[in-house]
Amino acid sequence: MEIERKFLIQKLEELPFSPFDYPHKELEQGYLCTAPVVRIRREDDDYVLTYKSKGLMAREEYNLPLTKESYEHLLKKADGLVLTKVRWLLPLEGRTDLTIELDIFSGCYKGLILAEVEFPTIEDADSFTPPDWFGEDVTFSGLYQNSRLSNPHKQP
Repeated sequence: MEIERKFLIQKLEELPFSPFDYPHKELEQGYLCTAPVVRIRREDDDYVLTYKSKGLMAREEYNLPLTKESYEHLLKKADGLVLTKVRWLLPLEGRTDLTIELDIFSGCYKGLILAEVEFPTIEDADSFTPPDWFGEDVTFSGLYQNSRLSNPHKQP
């Protein structure tokens, strides 16, 4: 089960720290299907096929490893846009059990910045108070789900 909240970040310059001081991963992902979501992702040198059920904050998620060759083969079959971004892994002040995933997009979404936090329970997600530097909570809008961003006809 994936339980996450997602927030829009307006400007990197307004962050109270530099995300570039933290670990990061380079991501490339495409979608073979968006209903249900079937995604392929390259995360640095790892490759994964993911199935996600319907839902906004909480949904089922299953991951299967792929080889580089199978990823490259499936990438040619992706519908819509292939998304590229760098994901910075930031500690959440006061919570050693949670990490902020700060996604800085490139390509056609250059300038888009989203912060995601994954939670162990729905109760934790519901009671979460975001840091002051988080922008609009877009968890329930669905507009900023990556599967939606990959569809060029439904871009925010």
